[in-house]
Amino acid sequence: MSFPTLPVETREILIGGRWRRCGRMMELSDPSTGQPLAQVPRGSAEDIDEAVEAARAAQHGAWGMADATERGRVLTRIGKLVLEVEDVLAELEARDVGKPLAQARADVKALARYLEFYGGAADKIHGETLPFRNGYTVYTLREPHGVTGHIVPWNYPMQIIGRSVGAALAMGNSCVLKPAEEACLTAIAFARIAEEAGLPAGALNLVPGVGEEAGAALSAHPGVNHLSFTGSVPTGSLVQAAAAKNVVPVTLELGGKSPQIVFADADLDAALPLLVKAGIQNAGQTCSAASRILVHASRMGEVLDRMGAAYAALRVGPAMADLECGPLVSARQKHLVDRHLARAKTLEIAGQGEIVADAPKEGWYVAPTLLICPDPQHSLAQEEVFGPVQVVIPFETEEEAVAIANGTDYGLVAGVWTESGARQMRMAKALRAGQVFLNDYGAGGGVELPFGGVGKSGHGREKGFEALYGFSSLKTVAAKHG
Repeated sequence: MSFPTLPVETREILIGGRWRRCGRMMELSDPSTGQPLAQVPRGSAEDIDEAVEAARAAQHGAWGMADATERGRVLTRIGKLVLEVEDVLAELEARDVGKPLAQARADVKALARYLEFYGGAADKIHGETLPFRNGYTVYTLREPHGVTGHIVPWNYPMQIIGRSVGAALAMGNSCVLKPAEEACLTAIAFARIAEEAGLPAGALNLVPGVGEEAGAALSAHPGVNHLSFTGSVPTGSLVQAAAAKNVVPVTLELGGKSPQIVFADADLDAALPLLVKAGIQNAGQTCSAASRILVHASRMGEVLDRMGAAYAALRVGPAMADLECGPLVSARQKHLVDRHLARAKTLEIAGQGEIVADAPKEGWYVAPTLLICPDPQHSLAQEEVFGPVQVVIPFETEEEAVAIANGTDYGLVAGVWTESGARQMRMAKALRAGQVFLNDYGAGGGVELPFGGVGKSGHGREKGFEALYGFSSLKTVAAKHG
């Protein structure tokens, strides 16, 4: 099997089952060192146009003719091959994104799990028979949209390919994948693996490139029938506006300012490890990061002492050193996080991690920082930092906790820590979020669990069977037979 190994220089994009030479290149940098890592293709609007045409042709060819069982078998084969090259994929992801090697390895397993899940689900999507008037039989069909566009971000390339491309292929769509310009090595590797597993030509087309060129062209292309975008709110708004001109549905998974709410009766032994992990995983570059910790006033002292000690033990270093935290993905991202922290000068630091002494000075490192934030309207409590920064906010009553938790533009994930079953149910209903976890956070990724947001966190759902419904259109058939 041929796919990128480090160092990388690949000039080819995948269109219609052929790897075509791309005339322009772009450079990827190693976040751990700030030095060049790879040269990869910089696809154009013309490349996107050809990729969409190839995807459309696949709908009339082998992929469009494949039944659901065969689609599932292909996805299952891809998943097995992913695990066979786990070590290579994990190193590519770690070096490309900057995440610790153990986290990258977990992402490989998650990609394989998505493919396994959607491979098994492909032939289990059913329509319904609907009761209607005498003399009629009415039923519904789930059908693929046709050509789906996938704009994947840099923070979790493999996982998001699995949950979007995997679901779209399971439903019989043909895909055009545009990975992020900051980190696209595992996307290129995934396309090679899919080809090796026997995915028919044109079912998956890969065009790396920059957002303003390839991404914009894919968003506005009249031949695309559905778009999936994960990324920032401003870019998501542009994608949706471009798609709206063609009246194309869009699944948007955008930002978050997710709260974890710690009540007076919370089991802190269970809660505290997840409170910290959910904030600093992938250096905080996670849409569902628990960046706000809401704590009942009676437990503030204990929570701050224990979280502060946990933060002091955090070490930050190169991805391949496999410490608790790696660098941010780019110099631009480090600048954005540093700018947020500059606004926190009036806030008290409750805990801070350490950048190891031998971390390359040119790497994009930020020490994980825990801040006490009495004002829930402070910018650090309202805006998505997308870095290893958490704020702790006190509250007195359940009603105040709900108001603070719901008091941002976002609504992606929330966690509630309490032993009261009644309070758990009240909070689950009251919180404005796409996912609510009770005495837990994240559930280990939860491939089976529908995921998405409300408000500026986006709309539509990924993961689970809901993703398959989103990547299909519903047709109603009414047969009059007397």
